[in-house]
Amino acid sequence: MTTPAPKLVPPFTREIAIAKVRMAENAWNSRDPDRVAMAYTEDSFWRNRAEIFQGREAIRAFLRRKWDKELDYRLVKEMWAFGDNRIAVRFQYEWHDDAGQWYRAYGNENWEFDEAGLMRRREASINDRPIEESDRRFFWDASAPRPDDHPGLINSPE
Repeated sequence: MTTPAPKLVPPFTREIAIAKVRMAENAWNSRDPDRVAMAYTEDSFWRNRAEIFQGREAIRAFLRRKWDKELDYRLVKEMWAFGDNRIAVRFQYEWHDDAGQWYRAYGNENWEFDEAGLMRRREASINDRPIEESDRRFFWDASAPRPDDHPGLINSPE
C-alpha cells in the first residue's frame, strides 16, 4: 500500500514546502503560461524585477512576454525557508536571447499562499549575468521537468 501524497496547502511542513517548490519549478519549466497562472489566486500580487502587477491575466501576459524573449529556458528552484503560509525560494535559470547570447539568472522569491494553497503574493528579485554557452549547467531536455538526479543549487559555486 502506498502512502498518499500530502496536500500542498498551509500550514506548511518542511516536506510540503519542498514539494510545493518542486511543483512550481516543474510548472515554470513547462513554459506554459496557462498552467503556471493556475497556481495563483485570481487577484495575486506580483513584483518581478521592476514590474508590479496583479491578477491571473496579467501573470499570463507577463509569462508570454518572458518566454518569447528567454529562449531554451531551464530553471532550478530550492526552498530557502518556510513558515505557516509562506515560502522563501532561491533559484537560478539559464536562457538565451534571439542573438544566441546565454544568460544565467540568479534570484530570490518570497511567496504567500491562501488557505487553498494558491499563491496570493509573489515578490521576486532577479539578476541576469551573461555567460558563455560552455558555462551552462542545466542540460536536461527542455520539454521535460528537471530529472530527479540532476544537481540542485546548494553546492553550486555561485
